[in-house]
Amino acid sequence: MKNYNIALMPGDGTGPEVLDEGVKVLDAVCAKFGVKMNYTSYDFGGERYMKTGETLPDSGVEELKKHDAIFLGAIGHPDVKPGILELGILLKLRFALDQYINLRPVKLYPNVETPLKDKGPEHIDFVVVRENSGGIYTGMGGATMVGTQNEIATQVMCYSRPVVERCIRYAYDLTRKRNKKNLLTLVHKCNVLTNVGDLWVRTHQEVGDADYKDIKQDYNHVDACTMWMVKSPEFYDVIVTSNLFGDIITDLGAMIQGGMGIAAGGNINPEGVSMFEPIGGSAPKYTGQNIINPMAAICSAAMMLDTLGETEAAAVIDKAVNDALASGKIKSLSAGRMGMSTTEVGDFVVSLI
Repeated sequence: MKNYNIALMPGDGTGPEVLDEGVKVLDAVCAKFGVKMNYTSYDFGGERYMKTGETLPDSGVEELKKHDAIFLGAIGHPDVKPGILELGILLKLRFALDQYINLRPVKLYPNVETPLKDKGPEHIDFVVVRENSGGIYTGMGGATMVGTQNEIATQVMCYSRPVVERCIRYAYDLTRKRNKKNLLTLVHKCNVLTNVGDLWVRTHQEVGDADYKDIKQDYNHVDACTMWMVKSPEFYDVIVTSNLFGDIITDLGAMIQGGMGIAAGGNINPEGVSMFEPIGGSAPKYTGQNIINPMAAICSAAMMLDTLGETEAAAVIDKAVNDALASGKIKSLSAGRMGMSTTEVGDFVVSLI
């Protein structure tokens, strides 16, 4: 029997509720495939911060490094100033564990409403690979004469060839593994960001020409990409992009796939410890009411299995989610409007495994 050590971080708000359903579905599929998950729960989040003033101590990072993956509920507490938990926990982990890929599937399931007219599941099924550890988010830059008429602030978009290349290679490998359109589209803004953009464009072409001749190459400016994602999402297979542009277009992707309630994400180190989470946030106003939609957490569980190499088990979860939504029994993805409770949705998906 295969064993995996999984760190659970329920976090804040409705995070523990959706994580419970993700674990419930994980346990069901693992029993089917003879896989054992060994869970250890960690209380990093808003409540701990308010009690101790501590976000994520270095000892906590070392603990998390001992696991095969991290499964997160949500981080974000209404009584904690925005940015403290995000920087102190999520970004700290991202950099400490070198989770250099942010993976966001954009997939429309049956009976899920999209704001795009005349588009269905056959049109919306692509993946965005966002570089996750470099670029403008590294904080390089500064400010001077703050508070005066002549205040100056800089934020530097900094990329090295190795950081760009490892992201692009991951995206090529994923495109090959998906084996759908075998099309990798680079999204950047090389007509204006001429230095960094040129580095991305040349790396995309050189790596593809040398090692991925079976994968078609394409390029979109990021502004054009936002138009085409709305007009013709069926064009895309895999998109690879930088940190800032990926942050923007993945939220657009979440909306066209039906909203944050179905959007799953992975912060991935292909050679190390990765973290998987629903994208919807902690939704504190729904805490404890058993009405929050757990589907994104369940899809995140499937992503985690796939990344761990349990591809067949991941596919079974995906099919169960598809069948649950296709049944029409789940009336909406919005909290309180599903026609089922949080736990009932989890039970329903389990029944289909």
